[in-house]
Amino acid sequence: MNAIKTRLTSKQGPLRRAVSLFFFAAAAAAALWAIAPPRALSQPRAPQDRSVAVSKIAPWVLQHTEGGKQAEFLVVLSEQADLRGAAALPTKNDKGPYVYDTLRNKSQATQGPILQWLSERAIEHQSFYIVNAILVKGTRDVAEALAARPDVARLEGNPHIQNHLPQPEAVDEAPAYLHRPETIEPGINYTHAPQVWALGFTGQNIVVASADTGVRWTHNALKPHYRGWDGTTADHDYNWHDSIHNSVGNPCGNDSPFPCDDLGHGSHTTGTMIGDDGMGNQIGMAPGAKWIGCRNMDANAGTPARYIECMQWFLAPTRIGGGDPDPTKAPDITNNSWECPPSEGCSANTLQAAVEAQAAAGIMMVSAAQNSGPNCSTVQNPPGIYAATYTAGALNTGTDTIASFSSRGPVTADGSGRIKPDITAPGTGTRSSTNASDSSYANFSGTSMATPHIAGAVALLWSAYPGLQNNINASRAALNNAAHFISSTQCGTAGPPNNVYGWGRVDIRAAVGLVLTGGVSRKTHGAAGTFDVPLPLSGEPGVECRSSAGNYTQVFTFNNNVVSGSAAVTSGTGSVSGSPVFSGQTMTVNLIGVTDVQRITVTLTGVTDEFSQVLPSTPVNMNVLIGDVNGNKTVNASDVALVKSQLGQAVGSSNFREDVNADGSLSSSDVALTKSDVGHGVP
Repeated sequence: MNAIKTRLTSKQGPLRRAVSLFFFAAAAAAALWAIAPPRALSQPRAPQDRSVAVSKIAPWVLQHTEGGKQAEFLVVLSEQADLRGAAALPTKNDKGPYVYDTLRNKSQATQGPILQWLSERAIEHQSFYIVNAILVKGTRDVAEALAARPDVARLEGNPHIQNHLPQPEAVDEAPAYLHRPETIEPGINYTHAPQVWALGFTGQNIVVASADTGVRWTHNALKPHYRGWDGTTADHDYNWHDSIHNSVGNPCGNDSPFPCDDLGHGSHTTGTMIGDDGMGNQIGMAPGAKWIGCRNMDANAGTPARYIECMQWFLAPTRIGGGDPDPTKAPDITNNSWECPPSEGCSANTLQAAVEAQAAAGIMMVSAAQNSGPNCSTVQNPPGIYAATYTAGALNTGTDTIASFSSRGPVTADGSGRIKPDITAPGTGTRSSTNASDSSYANFSGTSMATPHIAGAVALLWSAYPGLQNNINASRAALNNAAHFISSTQCGTAGPPNNVYGWGRVDIRAAVGLVLTGGVSRKTHGAAGTFDVPLPLSGEPGVECRSSAGNYTQVFTFNNNVVSGSAAVTSGTGSVSGSPVFSGQTMTVNLIGVTDVQRITVTLTGVTDEFSQVLPSTPVNMNVLIGDVNGNKTVNASDVALVKSQLGQAVGSSNFREDVNADGSLSSSDVALTKSDVGHGVP
């Protein structure tokens, strides 16, 4: 715990800036306390009713503070942030900052008195905001004094959790009937990921995160996919954090400024998510995705505080050293092949608020079901027990048989009776990258190996369906409904879902099913012909700069022939005219009453192909800004100059945008129309 005190006072401490904000708030309140200091701060902490205080202290804390001993514990405040407002926000870029600000504001508004009390007594501590809590190292007297406060809900222990992580094993041959390609690992092939790659979806535009023993970032199969590597130089700011501050003899040391793996487990799970060295080792589910990481275990030893610190960092990644947190740089998916068992002092609800905060921010948290099978109700430890985590059980790779070690539900540890796992994936004999060298690979078995198969599957789903990205419930439903169901009555009803296989074996090709592959805004420019403005399905929307009395035609393309479905304007001004027209792989939607200077969203619903596969509800955005011929979301003098430069030219594929009135000729009327919109812009 000496590291905590050092990190609060040293200029090099990674949480110095974040923590200093709390002390600033505390100092601002100190002036008031100096006038009339509250009883809680000015007098010894002997409670009038000691039994009430003790009842708020976890048994682990009581045990480890006996006889004058000091222990680390989390002081959880009574007031916790209300994050329900995030559900109404449409995107992760909206949800993330809202959740971050709400959590920070709550912690800064409520922690000041306790931080002041601790500082006055030189008691070592570390403040968190993802859970409104403070990590403290103190004696029984300190614990009871804090528990006696009305603004403290409870004290939880911070034990060192010994995760029993998979170890390297001999290579196992996959069953012959898999017919696996030579370079693709059996588990990857068995999820049908390569069939999704063939559609052009490899996880592009998705960021996955490793919460584990670290990552050997220079490994040949990992380095090209690291968000902090541009092909020439490395930038670890916002891409790596180390929550290990007080280890002894660890090969990565403490507060590593670059990704480092002290055991090999984290490199292995990261490889299964995204790994591919380009030379035949296709070990990952989503090789087009990028990864970032946070080390939350000292070899195999974690603590609740380390787990919370990494979850907090994922919510708003920082520079190396802890400065300038930025929730817009949060990952889309986190992989969590670890556990925090109550049997070693970690309470069932210690991590729940942090897990739920990630979900509120649009981050999909995928967790291992753990390796305590084959008995029922062995999914018993956080985070795999929580409803907010997507929990993965392990199959014997290449079969639809549950691995003997894979934990089963129902969850009884928290009294919920919740069905777990949620889904299953290959988890035995999984070959992936390790930390031994930049070209080392090994076979591991465990639910730790099944979990990154699911994290990678989510990345593939979101690259195929950008409209589902960071929509946690809809994405889980898509994977669950497409899973290959495996019946079992071992631990309850046969399902689906059931307490052995959940919804079944993940089948990412079936989940992707019908795919929207493209969209355009189409107009006929008189005799010059028809020209399309692309409508990207992710990232910045396309800009429709042409005017036609509010009438526009959108054409959507799919991977299969489509036969039915509907469309509606769900944001912006305008409406759909008539019914969509289906022809082969296209769906045409006519819009009327569309106003200028806006972002309009058309949502496709119930689109069905010839095989009865249904597209998940999918929104497509379009910016409407008449005269923005260069597509930079602002009409200015450069747009006017572009139109003028084309006067008298024939309208073609290279200059159709300058034909602003879409009449098939480039004339002064196009210049006038553009000039009339100068100064307009869209966000």
